[in-house]
Amino acid sequence: MEKNDEVIVNTENGISMGTVIADVKPVPIYQLPTGLKNIIRKATEEDVKIRKENETLEQESRQFCLEKIRERNLPMKLIDVECSFDKSQIIFYFTAENRVDFRELVKDLVQRFKIRIELRQIGARHEARMIKGLGICGREVCCASLIPNLDRVSVKMAKEQSVSLNPEKISGLCGRLMCCLSFEFDVYQDLKKNIPKSGKVINTAEGPGKIIRQNIFKGEVIVVLESSAFFASCTRDRLSS
Repeated sequence: MEKNDEVIVNTENGISMGTVIADVKPVPIYQLPTGLKNIIRKATEEDVKIRKENETLEQESRQFCLEKIRERNLPMKLIDVECSFDKSQIIFYFTAENRVDFRELVKDLVQRFKIRIELRQIGARHEARMIKGLGICGREVCCASLIPNLDRVSVKMAKEQSVSLNPEKISGLCGRLMCCLSFEFDVYQDLKKNIPKSGKVINTAEGPGKIIRQNIFKGEVIVVLESSAFFASCTRDRLSS
């Protein structure tokens, strides 16, 4: 297989069609992603035709589902519709503040399309991952491009990275804490291991002082000296407890 080839693959939801996005290269077995699925074969012209038919069915299913949601006044937001490659099922992804009784909606969908129907409620992070978009950094959101799993993100991660705790600055498009805080957290922890914390009183070549700021990428801290009102920038080799 080569980059940009269209292929038939196994997925968690059954057989699907996708596109190779990177060149083939040898990778040590311990670096392989977990849950990796096999490529079945290269896609044919018939496969491309089937995908177009499925896309048309997805659009039709989405429109019909939206109409029924409005008719039944259900408190849910339809996010995406996915038809399996073999047309064995259609999955409707939606968000909602609380649990929704969608049994009658499922009956409407089954009656209309005559195949297996699944309604799957997802969270705000998963919604952003499916819709995609640009983060405040100007790049595509991490959940859709860099991060394979939506791991837990906490305020502690923002504090460790000296990020402003202003909700507008640390929240992503989904309204939750930005995924990049988790993605970079381990790097910050490693860099901070050999640097004393802010607030600690230390001895420097110019005398004792209190650390008020860290620069982990340079391995430096900013110290206010007790002997004067001056600041000093100290590297690891000039610090002592």
